[in-house]
Amino acid sequence: MVELEKKYKLGVRRFGLVNWVGAYSLYKKEVLRFLIVSGQTLVGPILTSILFLVVISLAIGDERPDVLGVPYIEFLANGLIMMQVIQQSFSHSSSSVMMGKIMGTIVDIINSPLSAAEITISLVLASITRGLSIALISTIIFVFFLDLTIQNYFLWFLYLFLAGLFLGSAGIIAGLYADKFDQMATVTNFIIVPLSFLSGTFYSIEKLPNILKGLSYYNPFFHMIDGFRYSFIGQLDGSLKFGIFFLSIVSIVT
Repeated sequence: MVELEKKYKLGVRRFGLVNWVGAYSLYKKEVLRFLIVSGQTLVGPILTSILFLVVISLAIGDERPDVLGVPYIEFLANGLIMMQVIQQSFSHSSSSVMMGKIMGTIVDIINSPLSAAEITISLVLASITRGLSIALISTIIFVFFLDLTIQNYFLWFLYLFLAGLFLGSAGIIAGLYADKFDQMATVTNFIIVPLSFLSGTFYSIEKLPNILKGLSYYNPFFHMIDGFRYSFIGQLDGSLKFGIFFLSIVSIVT
């Protein structure tokens, strides 16, 4: 009788150190959530990158000089891919938390036999998966139209992982603090989107004044774009080692 009471006692964890089944189930649920509406979560961002590339290509033609030793369009394509990864990784985790709060379904997750760490990791991994999916499909499409080749697959994956880790974590924090979608839109429109645009996506920071160039080195978005671009063209504006170290630190802290 005593053993039976202990077995079904409330608050007693019965899944070992990690509830692998529960964490995987939440991760799977989050992945299916963005796959069900893939036209919005995957196709939309990819089409946006393609439109940027096409419009800018038509606008500047062949007049733009090479940047970092490669044609400007190839330089731009890498930045556009990472820009969408940044925005969509943040969007996934933040919208998941916000929708759960507004619809009341977050109670089901909170009351599930999952720790806070397991919930966080599942949401972040789903954000990383969405970012990786966008990057992979975009890269395959761009390879057919541009002279684009991945020179370092490890760095390609590493920078996508670090970007998804940082933005997925930041999205959870933003989702927890925001009480309505207007507040979340403020964060997206005034922080995430501007930083992703102004972090070397469309230009080399070598063209910036020294003050802005110095500030860029402490902008995590710049290192995400710069390091990801390096995996394609083998050239970068910043420091590869510092970029990996800096992104690792801010991701862990977040």
